[in-house]
Amino acid sequence: MALTHQFTGTGVAMVTPFNQVGEVDFDRLILHTDRLIKNGINYLVVLGTTAETPTLSASEKSDVVRCVVDACGSRVPIIVGAGGNDTRSVVELVKSMDLNGVNGLLSVAPYYNKPSQEGMYQHFAALAAVADLPVMLYNVPGRTGSNISAETVLRLANDFHGTIVAVKEASGDFEQVMDIIEKKPEDFLVVSGDDSITLPMIAIGGDGVVSVIGNAYPALFSTMVSAALDGSFEKARELHYKLSSMMKAIFKEGNPAGVKASMEIQGWMENVLRLPLVPATGKLYQEIRDLDSKLH
Repeated sequence: MALTHQFTGTGVAMVTPFNQVGEVDFDRLILHTDRLIKNGINYLVVLGTTAETPTLSASEKSDVVRCVVDACGSRVPIIVGAGGNDTRSVVELVKSMDLNGVNGLLSVAPYYNKPSQEGMYQHFAALAAVADLPVMLYNVPGRTGSNISAETVLRLANDFHGTIVAVKEASGDFEQVMDIIEKKPEDFLVVSGDDSITLPMIAIGGDGVVSVIGNAYPALFSTMVSAALDGSFEKARELHYKLSSMMKAIFKEGNPAGVKASMEIQGWMENVLRLPLVPATGKLYQEIRDLDSKLH
C-alpha cells in the first residue's frame, strides 16, 4: 500500500521529556523529534496520552507544540491532541490554539461523563464545525469509560467528509473495527491505537498506527508497519514477534512508565514522570533492560 494519505503508516504519540527537577526538557524534545523522523516515522502526534498531557500547564502545552513544530521543520506531518469532556471548552480550545505548522487534530471521546451515542456525535460535530484542520477521532474505552460505536464513527465520517478523516481505534473490538473498515468512505482512515494489534488491524484493512513503542524503537516498528502495508506479511510478522515481549512489558505498569524506562536505558532521556504517574518499578525496569539488550 502506498502512503497516499499524510496520516497513513506509523505515527508516534510522543513522550514529553522531563529533567531531574520535573521541568520539560526542550533540548531532549528537539533531539527526540529529529531522531523519530530520521528513523522512518511517518507523522508525529503531540499532546496525546503518552505525553502526560493532563499534567502539563497551558503554557507548557503551547511551548511543547511550538518546539516540535520548529524541530520538525515540515519534514513530516504533525497532529496535536485537542480533546476533553466539555464540548464548549474543546471548541474554544481549538479556536484559540496556535496551529501554525500543524497538520491535524486528535480528539479523544469525552471521558467520565459517558455521553450517549447522540451526545458523542454532537460533540464531534461541534468540533468539526470550527476545525480548520483534519480531525482524527480517538476511541479508547479503557480510558474514557465509553465507546464511539461503529455507527457513530461512520455517521461522522460521512457527514463531515474531508474534516473528520480518521479514527484511532483502541477498543480492541475487531468486529467493530471491521464494521468501520467495510462501510467507511474510501479515503477515511482506520489506525490502530494499540501497538500489539497493529499487524492484525492492517491485515483486515487498517491504515497504520499511532504508536507508543515507536518512541523507543522507531526504526524497527516503522519497518514492521511499512512491511505490513506493503503486503510483506512474512517480514512484518518477524518484526512483530521480535518486538512482542517488549510491547507487553512497556504497558505492564501503565503508559508512559514503561516506554520512558526503555528510553532511559538507551540513553535518550531521563526516566522522570509527573505525579500521579510514577516510574517503572525496579523489577519491570530490569525486565525492560533485559528485553532491550536483545533488540540491538
